[in-house]
Amino acid sequence: MNSLADTVIAILAEQALLTPSDVSRDQSLADLGLDSLGLVEAVFAIEEAFDIQVPFNANEPGRGEFDISTVGAIIDGVQGLVAQKAA
Repeated sequence: MNSLADTVIAILAEQALLTPSDVSRDQSLADLGLDSLGLVEAVFAIEEAFDIQVPFNANEPGRGEFDISTVGAIIDGVQGLVAQKAA
């Protein structure tokens, strides 16, 4: 795993009150026990950690262009946003 993935996993684990080793790419946010408030806090922490803007609507979390279906999808989305910023 790279440091970006490690950072995203650490943020999600912290919000879910888990250790990073308890979080895998194939888990959903529900699997982690993250509620909507935890998700919003995780998104803010990810934005701060990577200095990016995540296209996420807290009122309709599953309907935005940012895939939050699994931990892996979130990691992939953050990688894409970081790459766009660097371009």
